[in-house]
Amino acid sequence: MRKFWLLFAQATTIGLAVLFIVHTLKPGLLPNAARSGVVTLYENAPGSGSVLPSAGFSAAAQKVMPAVVNIFTTSEIRSQNNAFMDDPRFRFFFGDQYEDNAPQQTSSLGSGVLVSHDGYILTNHHVVEAADQIEVAMADGHKAKARIIGSDPETDLAVIKIELGKDLPAITFGHSEEAHVGDIVLAVGNPFGVGQTVTMGIVSALKRNHLGLNTFENFIQTDAAINPGNSGGALVDANGNLLGINSAIYSPNGGSLGIGFAIPVSTAKKVMEQIIQSGSVTRGWIG
Repeated sequence: MRKFWLLFAQATTIGLAVLFIVHTLKPGLLPNAARSGVVTLYENAPGSGSVLPSAGFSAAAQKVMPAVVNIFTTSEIRSQNNAFMDDPRFRFFFGDQYEDNAPQQTSSLGSGVLVSHDGYILTNHHVVEAADQIEVAMADGHKAKARIIGSDPETDLAVIKIELGKDLPAITFGHSEEAHVGDIVLAVGNPFGVGQTVTMGIVSALKRNHLGLNTFENFIQTDAAINPGNSGGALVDANGNLLGINSAIYSPNGGSLGIGFAIPVSTAKKVMEQIIQSGSVTRGWIG
C-alpha cells in the first residue's frame, strides 16, 4: 500500500511539473478552458505622466515676449544710369527728366532678442545687412534707434544696441545641446510686420546642415510657424528659455510650410560674446 501511494505522489508531481512547463512555454497547446482570461496592462503611476498646465504655455510666452523686439530697417539704393543719359544730345532735348539714378529707399523688417538689460540685441546678419537706419520697437510700444555693434555673415548673426536705459527685459538663455526631437518649442517674432506673434511646434530635427544657407550650419529644425519677419526672433523651450535664433524657412512661396531653421543658442552665444568684445568674430585657420 505504501508503495502504491509513493508511486501516486511521484506521478502527480511529475504531471504537475509537465503541466507547468507546457503552460509557461507552450500555452497554445492547452485547451481554451485551461487558459487565463486576464490581460496584463502596463500603466504609469498616478501623477507620473506629463500633464499640460491648465494655462497652456502662456507663462512661457509672457516670460519671453518682453525680450523679443521688432526691427525695422531702411537703406538707400542707387540704380544705374540709363544708357541714353550718357549722350549729350539726349540730355539737351530731354534734360534730367529721365534721370533714374536718384537714391531710392527700401525698407525691410525682422525680429531680435534682447540679451542684456542695457540694450544689446541679438538678431540675424541678413536683417541688418546694408541698413542705413535701424529702428527697434519694444513689446511695450517704446521705440529707439539702434546701431550695429558687429555681424558675422558666416553664421548669419549680428548684434545691435539701443539706448533705452539699464533695466530692459533680457531673455533667459537655455541649453540647446539638451534639446531633443519632439520637445515643444515656441517661436516669437514679427511675421509679415503684423506685430509680435507666438507660434507653437516641436523640435523636428537637430544638427541640420548642408542646406547652403550659411558657411557654418548646425540648425535646429522646427515645425513652429516661421514666416518672413520672424528672422532674428526667438525659439524658446516650454519654460521660455532661449534655444535658438530663428533664421530661415524652407518654402517655394515665402509662406510657412512647417520647415523652419534656427541657429542653436550654443553657437549664437559664442558669436555674440566675440562681437560684443571686439566687434567681429575671429576664427582659427591652418597656415
